[in-house]
Amino acid sequence: MGTAAKPSLVIAGASGFVGQALAPVLAEDFHVVGLSRSERQPGGGFAEYRSCDLFSLKEAESALEGVEYAVYLVHNMMPTTRLTQGSFADLDVVCADNFARAAAGAGVKQIIFLGGLFPTDGVLSEHLESRREVEETLASHVVPVTTLRAGLILGGQGSSFQVMRRLVQRLPLMVCPRWTNTRTQPIALRDVVQLIRGVIGKEKHYDRAHDIGAPDVVTYKEMMQLTAEALGERRVFIPSRVLSPGLSRLWVSMVTGAPKALVGPLVQSLRHEMVANDDGLADELGIERTPTAEAIRLAVAEQDGSVPHAFQGAGRRRGPSLVRSVQRMTLPAGWGAKRAAREYLLWLPRFLSGLLRVELDSLGCFSFVLAPFNLSLLVLRWAPERSGRSRQLFYVTGGLLCGTSGKPRFELRQVLGGRTLLTVVHDYEPRLPWLVYVFTQARFHSWLMYRFAAHLALGAPRSPRIPDSAKAMPS
Repeated sequence: MGTAAKPSLVIAGASGFVGQALAPVLAEDFHVVGLSRSERQPGGGFAEYRSCDLFSLKEAESALEGVEYAVYLVHNMMPTTRLTQGSFADLDVVCADNFARAAAGAGVKQIIFLGGLFPTDGVLSEHLESRREVEETLASHVVPVTTLRAGLILGGQGSSFQVMRRLVQRLPLMVCPRWTNTRTQPIALRDVVQLIRGVIGKEKHYDRAHDIGAPDVVTYKEMMQLTAEALGERRVFIPSRVLSPGLSRLWVSMVTGAPKALVGPLVQSLRHEMVANDDGLADELGIERTPTAEAIRLAVAEQDGSVPHAFQGAGRRRGPSLVRSVQRMTLPAGWGAKRAAREYLLWLPRFLSGLLRVELDSLGCFSFVLAPFNLSLLVLRWAPERSGRSRQLFYVTGGLLCGTSGKPRFELRQVLGGRTLLTVVHDYEPRLPWLVYVFTQARFHSWLMYRFAAHLALGAPRSPRIPDSAKAMPS
């Protein structure tokens, strides 16, 4: 008799240090699939890799085919295109929404999400608010979600730990701003791995959130002292009230070499205590938690001198010069993405009256025409087969302003309980010279979306006359 096939489990964020540590452990019981933007060979616990850009719902759907369980470790703190307009929080929501929609369509039984501890004072930094939004987004599409909320994860290749280690290693005299006295509850990487393994497939943990952490609570200054001891270094710590979070961000980035886009959100979070409110999950699962001092020693021993994955995002990306642009706005009560898309086609030629008109051809393509010269600037094809009330998708198929590379798309997506709309441009290659584009078309697009957001905020009063181009989209 043959052995039963292992259930399939996907790790989104497979290239990160948690995903790399998790795969070999889960491989004992699961057929582990890693998601990666680039082609990769199996290994390190991954039975296979599937190429997937989570900004594409279609690719996410293909990547999750046949998957029973999913671990979500994605965090978009670094840009993925040459020009990224919009906050990392909005990028996070787009990816999480695609993942949750795809998981629901694939019949995934459970999503395990590694989120962040929430401050005891209830004040969320931009970074932690993003973690909360991702948690909400993943839970909004049928599939049960188990959230493990963690503070700083102590692992050799962890970007946050590497920032701290480099500070301690490179500065004999450590100037300690006020935030270094903030209490926090980090956790060892090996404990995170065991806790994730312990909740997979356990229905009692479906649709639940658990705070996880080390058995002891420390300050950031104490963590740096423990790191110095683990490195065998003697360091002098000098208290200071001079360094604001803004100055701290510049200081930390300069000393450690970490990208500012990575350091900024992390430093913002350091002002608030992050201590586990209910950390009984480890006891329930019979897992002995690792004390912070031991976790730091293990992390230092794991460090092999290589550049952390998150630090590598600061380099120049190869390939075509693509653009991703995300704008967030509030929908009028009762509206969906479909109604917002129709309103956009009504509002745009009215707002730019005499300059732009919208035309519809027999193939269902919308042309944005520069009226004085009768020039088609952009052509968008509505994709009704890929659209619904909460998401409207258009493929950018041509026009004078569109390049020939990438898979350019424009979508309007309803998220976060229904009142939030994201307008998103994906993988757009401009035809204009890059600097000309950045200072003209890119800025004009951002301004235009800002004005459309203001229009929606006023309740989006409609024009009494509905153009034929807008009639093509049913209400």
